[in-house]
Amino acid sequence: MGRPDPEEGQLPAPVKPPDGGWGWIVLFGCFVITGFSYAFPKAVSVYFKELMKDFHVGYSDTAWISSIMLAMLYGTGPVCSIMVNQFGCRPVMLIGGLLASAGMILASFTTNIIELYLTAGVLTGLGMALNFQPSLIMLGTYFDKRRPLANGLAAAGSPVFLSSLSPLGQVLLEKFGWRGGFLIMGGLLLNCCTCGAVMRPLDMGMKRKMGKAQDKYEAKEMLPIGGKSEEGISTTDGTKKAKKGKKKPKKGKKLLDFSIFSNRGFIIYTISKFILVLGLFVPPILLVNYAKDTGVPDTEAAFLLSIIGFIDIFARPACGMVAGLKWVRPHVAYLFSFSMLFNGLTDICSARASNYTGLVIFCVFFGISYGMVGALQFEVLMAIVGSQKFSSAIGLVLLIEAFAVLIGPPSAGRLVDALKNYEVIFYLAGSEVVLSALFLAVASYCCLNRGKKKEPPPENNPSAGGGSDTEEAESDVQEAEEHSSDNHQPAHSTDNAVVAANEEANHVAEEQSGEGGGCPAGDREVLARDGCNTDQTVERDSF
Repeated sequence: MGRPDPEEGQLPAPVKPPDGGWGWIVLFGCFVITGFSYAFPKAVSVYFKELMKDFHVGYSDTAWISSIMLAMLYGTGPVCSIMVNQFGCRPVMLIGGLLASAGMILASFTTNIIELYLTAGVLTGLGMALNFQPSLIMLGTYFDKRRPLANGLAAAGSPVFLSSLSPLGQVLLEKFGWRGGFLIMGGLLLNCCTCGAVMRPLDMGMKRKMGKAQDKYEAKEMLPIGGKSEEGISTTDGTKKAKKGKKKPKKGKKLLDFSIFSNRGFIIYTISKFILVLGLFVPPILLVNYAKDTGVPDTEAAFLLSIIGFIDIFARPACGMVAGLKWVRPHVAYLFSFSMLFNGLTDICSARASNYTGLVIFCVFFGISYGMVGALQFEVLMAIVGSQKFSSAIGLVLLIEAFAVLIGPPSAGRLVDALKNYEVIFYLAGSEVVLSALFLAVASYCCLNRGKKKEPPPENNPSAGGGSDTEEAESDVQEAEEHSSDNHQPAHSTDNAVVAANEEANHVAEEQSGEGGGCPAGDREVLARDGCNTDQTVERDSF
């Protein structure tokens, strides 16, 4: 069956997230982008020893390459938001893919560490940032009911790519050297352009045609006679164009919507996320060195990260499925809080692990909790602000997280150098994560749930809480309803005239009744037979 024809009396429905179809292609593109964005800065570390030899620098100097990449990924969030709001997701992602690839290709020709910072660090980091944020926005556009599952599957790209890019980098380093490896890695990043190309926006044609089709439909209903029908259609079309012209300034999109800071849920989420990032990334960064200090061989120590990655691959989609359950999704913020609490307690409980078995157990539980956090972090943000404001919200959140990323791991490293004790670092990191979990749960309960109980429930607000793409569609429907009421006005005025005429006739009949002693008997019988009453008061119909 084809799409209903509006002219046959069927009005087109507002565009809604399809929760499937082409959305699965968009999901795969987001999976690839997420994998490159999170795994690439870590996978580049396999080249650090060769860079130290060629450029005669220390480990801390080469480590700045990964740090700059992550800083660009987080710190350029507002810039990405502005570009997405101005140009759309697909063009921004295509430009980002070209920049990321160009950065690694140019890095293969560098002659000093500063040039590496500018190419592999700044240029590639900016390119990945321009891909990462728009891909999440498109994912929220295509999925609504299945969005938790979609976020979990997309987040699984990070551990999958980390477990594949690091061995691939080692092979490329052995066969082609670091310059050849950078060149091939740059070619791989061109796949970001392919992922950007599949991010086509939802068909907005139905939204644009909805108002016009509804006007034609109502004009035909009210003016069914040939010439008058066409005249009514042309009149409503002209009115529609005039109203569109007046409404254009209202629909202008803000480059960066700071009104989200008036949302208490967003403020609570941002503060909690800042505290979380201070301690979340510290244990996996220090885990290998911690294991070596306890006497674990190098190969077995490196395998610990593989355990975390393997568990993480399955934890993220599974958590996404759980978050999508009907009785869980309304409380997804509390599930996110539980995952953070689980992660923090894992850090604290494993601080005294002194053998390889204890570290393996820690990696299993850390992989589960870390995967839960990764699967839920953006789902909670979408649920709080909605998909219409998500592009601005994620940019501002990533900018704030950038400061935490630059504070947390470096501070932990300095404490290790000063104290020569990893236990304190694990206690500190775990305490920060637990604090963020408790803050999110308590603040959400006290500030949001109690506020909802005091405020009366909003009437007919389908976009509340779920983050569905309905705001623009609602405005078009309201506009069509305004035209509908305008088109009914001539009919109303005609009915009012009839009512007024009936009232006047009744008034005359009453006067005649008073003067002549009422209607003749024959006339009364006719009126009674016709169902009329000269004493009856005519009331207006309600419209």
